[in-house]
Amino acid sequence: MFDLIPFGRHREDALSQWVKSFNDAFNDDFFMPLKGQVMSFRTDIHETENAYLVEAELPGFQKNEIEIGYVNPYLTIKAVRNEDNNVEDSKQQIVRKERRYGEYVRRFYVQDIDEEGIRASLKDGVLKLEVPKRGQTRSKRIEIEES
Repeated sequence: MFDLIPFGRHREDALSQWVKSFNDAFNDDFFMPLKGQVMSFRTDIHETENAYLVEAELPGFQKNEIEIGYVNPYLTIKAVRNEDNNVEDSKQQIVRKERRYGEYVRRFYVQDIDEEGIRASLKDGVLKLEVPKRGQTRSKRIEIEES
């Protein structure tokens, strides 16, 4: 339908045009219910001696659109983006719509953490979580007494 080509024109043969049309048909929003309503986002997780550090890419989200919860043993990050249906200029027609709206969810299996000590910050579209570990239970060897 509409492609942005940065450098000059490109020529497509009949087969590549057909493949592109086929792919565009299955990338259409009509098939979104088949793909599922829940989308994901990218995260990096680092482990230190005392905590797990989680960095999640959530560009364009405000802190009131993000929910973080912990129900043993799952840490859940959920961000909801609602579609903006306000159209100020009625002469505008949408040529291509690629921005996604809906729920973005990631769930992580984590045990032995201090859920009261979890800290979160959001800056420049990156959510940072510090998830402190609970004090390690040290194993102790029990000696068998002579009787």
